[in-house]
Amino acid sequence: MSHAPCFASDNYAGVHPLVMAALARANDGPARAYGADALTEAARARIKEELGENAEPFFVFLGTAANVLALSAMTRPHHAVLCAETAHINVDECGAPERHLGAKLMSVPTPDGKLTPALLRPLLMHLGNEHHNQPRVVSIAQATELGTLYAPEEVRALADFAHENGMFLHMDGARLGNAAAALGLSLRGASADLGIDALSFGGTKNGLMFGEAVVFFRAELARDFPYLRKQGLQLCSKMRFIAAQFLALLENGLWRENAANANAMAQLLAEKLSGAPGVEIAQKPQTNAVFARLAPAVIERLQARFAFYTWDYEQNLVRFMTSFATTQAEVEAFASAVRAEALAG
Repeated sequence: MSHAPCFASDNYAGVHPLVMAALARANDGPARAYGADALTEAARARIKEELGENAEPFFVFLGTAANVLALSAMTRPHHAVLCAETAHINVDECGAPERHLGAKLMSVPTPDGKLTPALLRPLLMHLGNEHHNQPRVVSIAQATELGTLYAPEEVRALADFAHENGMFLHMDGARLGNAAAALGLSLRGASADLGIDALSFGGTKNGLMFGEAVVFFRAELARDFPYLRKQGLQLCSKMRFIAAQFLALLENGLWRENAANANAMAQLLAEKLSGAPGVEIAQKPQTNAVFARLAPAVIERLQARFAFYTWDYEQNLVRFMTSFATTQAEVEAFASAVRAEALAG
């Protein structure tokens, strides 16, 4: 191990070797631009195989762009997007959804990062009232920003609730692979089969160099998306390099292998830290995030040696993230350092 273990984010991880090899193969001579190439056609077909024939995928560079552009296909400026208070679109996208959509985000406090129909119902009291933004989209993250998971029946309940009230259901699937692996589901079983209307399908956090896919499950939402993508600065001229990565990710279940390793390493880290004096595991990890409480001085000393984020400064809550590249040796070395620093107080 030639580098210090890193537990800041799965975005810190490098590129999976099979994905890097796919990029090298894609770099063999010229190809038609803007997605008119054979690799993009093949990758779109492969995603349809995974998510269903009614899936319409479009490649973009970034997760924030995937979320904003997916929502743009479903909203107009007088609409509102309902989301958890902790949602990435509400907290970590620098106001990009509201700036580019012109629509309002209406956030809901949740105990675990998960929305329910009961939490959302009060936000519908002004439906039909021209003085208020009209709820149009429910946006959920799977897995959530708190590392929690929606059970399939919970997603289905939200889809039914949204559709019964004239709304769409969007899933931020930046870590969909981790969620599907943890639930023992296929990608389709964790998304399309549950009634969602649009998906931001993440690749970067699961071994890609760059690239996400916006996937619609309603033809009318996909119809104008090529123009929205172009206006949104996300039409990649050399799209084959995004497509090649998704082909590699979906080949022989690499997405599941990567996600399963990340999840398993988070479980191992939680086990290694469980019961350690001065360390409180805030919740049992469900995917690849471990949340723990440490003394401020311990956090400061550890962050001088290792990369990880303080999640809540008032509660001294930190987040440790694992990735496809995290090894057992890295987990053990990091856990030993955390235990030693916490014991020192």
